[in-house]
Amino acid sequence: MPERSYDVVLYGASGFVGKQTVQYFARYATAESVRWAIAGRNRQKLEAVRDQVGVTVDVLVADSQDQQAIDVIVSQTRVVLSTAGPFALYGNALADACVRFKTHYVDITGETPWVRTLIDRYHAQAALDGTRIIPCCGFDSVPSDLGTYLIVRHIQQALHLPCQQVVAYFQATGGFNGGTLASAFNLYDAQGLKQMSEPFLLNPSSNQSQSQIERNRDPQLPSFDPDLNTWIAPFFMAPVNTRIVRRSCALFEEWQEPYGAADFAYQEYLKLDEPLAGLKAVGLTTGFALLMGALQQSALRSLIQPILPQPGDGPSEQTMNEGWFSCEVVGTASDGRKVRGMIRDQGDPGNRATVKFVCESALSLALQIDELPGGLSRGGILTPATGLGSVLAERLRRAGMTIAIPLE
Repeated sequence: MPERSYDVVLYGASGFVGKQTVQYFARYATAESVRWAIAGRNRQKLEAVRDQVGVTVDVLVADSQDQQAIDVIVSQTRVVLSTAGPFALYGNALADACVRFKTHYVDITGETPWVRTLIDRYHAQAALDGTRIIPCCGFDSVPSDLGTYLIVRHIQQALHLPCQQVVAYFQATGGFNGGTLASAFNLYDAQGLKQMSEPFLLNPSSNQSQSQIERNRDPQLPSFDPDLNTWIAPFFMAPVNTRIVRRSCALFEEWQEPYGAADFAYQEYLKLDEPLAGLKAVGLTTGFALLMGALQQSALRSLIQPILPQPGDGPSEQTMNEGWFSCEVVGTASDGRKVRGMIRDQGDPGNRATVKFVCESALSLALQIDELPGGLSRGGILTPATGLGSVLAERLRRAGMTIAIPLE
C-alpha cells in the first residue's frame, strides 16, 4: 500500500456511536501515534464533535451516496472504520471504494443479508488483493467469533484433539441506540428476515446437507441446561452471531486450518440466573416472539417506532457505564472433554463494548497488519476471527477486557 495521509478514518463520526469512537481514538490512538481523521456528511456536526472531544484532527466530508466524494476519502487512508448505518442503505459506496483502493475496512453492522451482498460482489477481488473487509466488529459479533476461535485453538493445541462443538451463553444489561434500531427496522422493510433465517447464509458455498441445516436452526424455545444447571433461552443476536462463526469455520476449512470435524457445530443462548430462572426464560422468549410478530405488521410497527430511540439518540452515560456483558464459552473436544472460557467487560454491550471492539479492530489493522492471521496476503470479506484473531484478543485484554480462555 503506498503512503497515505491517514492510518484510520472514522466515518459516521457524528452519530451516537460515532462520537464514542472519536472519544476512544482521542484517548488511545493518539498515544500510539496513529494518524486519524473523522468523516461524515455534515461538516458542522463533525466539527462540533471534534471541538467537544477536544482533539485536533482533520474533518473530511462526503455523503454516503456520493461515490466520487467517498473515493477521495478512502484513497487517503489505510483503514476505514464505519459506524454509519443502516449499512444496507449507507454502506455500499464505502465498501466498494475500499475494495477498489485496497483500503482495509471494519464496521459494526449486524445486517447479515447486506454482508451476503458484500461476499457475492467483493470477496474474490478483496482476497486477490489482500484487502481485509471485516464487517460485524461490534458486539455483533466479536465475543461469539473470537471466543469460539480461541477455545477451538486451545483444544487443538492443549488437548491435541479436534473440537466437536462450541456453545456460548450470554448475559448482558444496557441500552439500545437509535442507529441499531434503525438497522433492525430496515431489515424488516427490506424483507431480509427470510435470508436471516438461513443458518449458513454467510458460508462460502451452499453445499450443506439438509440434516446440517436442520441441526443448526436457531433455537425457538427455552430449556434447562444441565451443563450450567440453569435455564437458557433463545438469544436475539444469535441469528447474526452464529452466521459469522459458521463463516469463520468454513473459511478456516478452506485454508486447511479447520476447527474440527466436518460436523462442527456452534450455537448460542441467553443464560438466566436464579431465582425464577425458568419463569424468566419463558417470559423473555414469549415477549421477544410477540415483539418480532408486531414488528412484521407495518401498522403496529408504525405505532412502536416513534416511541423508541431515533438515530442519533441512545442511552444515558450512566446507563452505558453501568451496563455490562459476559459471554461464557464451552467447547467440547472430540473425546467429550469440555473446556470453558469467558469474555466479559464493564459498559453496556451496544455502545461501550461495541466501541472498544471496533476501535481495537481498526487499530489492529493500522498498527499490526503484519502480525494478523494469514499474513499480509490474506484478504476478502472476512470475520473478526479470520481477519484479526489473537492480535485483536490481546489488544482487548490490554484495553481492560477480561478474555479468559481457558477459564482457570
